[in-house]
Amino acid sequence: NAKSVISLAINYFTGNAKDYFNNYKISNYAWGDDYHSLIKSKLYELAHYIKKDTNNFNVICCVDTSPISEKVWAQRAGLGWQGKHTNLINKNFGSWIFLGELILNSKLDYDLPFLEDLCGTCTACIDSCPTQALTPYELNSEKCISYLTIEHRGSFTKSQNELNGWIYGCDICQEVCPWNEKFSQETSFKEFRPRHDIKEKSDLGWEELSESEFKKIFKKSAVKRTKYVGLKRNIDANSL
Repeated sequence: NAKSVISLAINYFTGNAKDYFNNYKISNYAWGDDYHSLIKSKLYELAHYIKKDTNNFNVICCVDTSPISEKVWAQRAGLGWQGKHTNLINKNFGSWIFLGELILNSKLDYDLPFLEDLCGTCTACIDSCPTQALTPYELNSEKCISYLTIEHRGSFTKSQNELNGWIYGCDICQEVCPWNEKFSQETSFKEFRPRHDIKEKSDLGWEELSESEFKKIFKKSAVKRTKYVGLKRNIDANSL
């Protein structure tokens, strides 16, 4: 019965990995609290606001894990365009944004889609990817450092073992994007700011990370997804 999608974006930028880490780097989005929980709570607030004056609205809230094409809906809603690194780029914040959606059973006045491709002839993201995971507007997950450090299970093959210092996620293609270099701005959400135990940890501290310490540092964090065994595997791969 879905008739409309309300697409939203939240800026999460708090700095580049080089500002905090030496040899073992974690992707910007995972430095603070788990974005799924924070954004879901914000979507529920908005859904409640929409429904409070009518009984005719049914709403579903979606954040990342729901089986919908979030970047496609965001572009159709006018929030930005999908860059050559495949992330959605917003003219005001660059690509350092989380997406969320409300799916409604009522027809709304629809916004115009974002039809421009403002990447132009730039190929900075493609040229900078150390594993050649990117071709224009397409991503090969089997080569993507972010995919390998988070979603890949088990040991790495020799060709997958080159993580370039990343132990959870990868921000290279975003850090070199001119839109991010020019327009990124620090988020107003304190929940996304880096946890002290993450930004202050030494290389030796990462190498000697215990499972109990992992559970303490990454409580209510997106890093839980890779589990201790996965993060330790990533650390070990980078220390070879």
